[in-house]
Amino acid sequence: MQNPIAVFDAGIGSYAIVDEIHKRLPQQDILYFADRASFPYGQKSPAQLRAVMQSTLSRLQSYDPVAIVMASNAPSIMVLDDIRTFCNVPLYGVFPPLEQALDLSVTGHVGIMGVASLTESEMLTRFIAARTDQPQNVARINASAMVRLVESGAFLFDTDATQQAVSVFIEDVFARHPDIDTLTLSSTHLPWLRPFFERARPTCRFLDPAADIVTALCTRIEGTNTSGTGQIQGLVTETPDYDLATFRKMLAQIGADIPLTPVPLLPVKF
Repeated sequence: MQNPIAVFDAGIGSYAIVDEIHKRLPQQDILYFADRASFPYGQKSPAQLRAVMQSTLSRLQSYDPVAIVMASNAPSIMVLDDIRTFCNVPLYGVFPPLEQALDLSVTGHVGIMGVASLTESEMLTRFIAARTDQPQNVARINASAMVRLVESGAFLFDTDATQQAVSVFIEDVFARHPDIDTLTLSSTHLPWLRPFFERARPTCRFLDPAADIVTALCTRIEGTNTSGTGQIQGLVTETPDYDLATFRKMLAQIGADIPLTPVPLLPVKF
């Protein structure tokens, strides 16, 4: 690979970003790292996330990337500023599209759906406060169960059960927050469930946070010389619960025919 864009997350969540970058920049090589052995990022403390991110950046920088996308909302909000010094290329994060949600909302009540460590964090509190003078109108919704539903592959292999689980989840969300009319899908896993969310609540908007980062990255890269051939190379770690064979089946199910290289989980120091 020649100076790839490296994209990583704790599993299949970030593949949609990889695919969109490939469509925008068909000659650009892309390195896709699915760190399933670290799933879920959302149950890690800030110190643990910093350690995992530093280890991951060290691994990816050995491929001489032109840029790295940390395709996960939780570490982007919680530790991105802390780890920039460990990265010698442009490092992009993914953030809740809160301003867009507030602009689109008719009721003025919106929600950020994400993993527990994000929705319960002080960093998200500051993120919200910096973008609205009515933070009480922004609900923080723990969608960790939905993220697990994606990484397990259930959304691909058992769509009826997935719809049932999503519908129950959304019903509970609106029982607690009846005035919400716009929700951000603030985990890169959650956009895979967007059709299920929309069937469960067709009157609500569901916003994908990845669009802005793909646009910013591709705008920066477009027009530059690249010696790549448009290949996508996958790296993946695994555990008994999140194994390589299942991951291959998931990628095949979404039509992603890319080579995968299993790699060991690197040691981290907290």
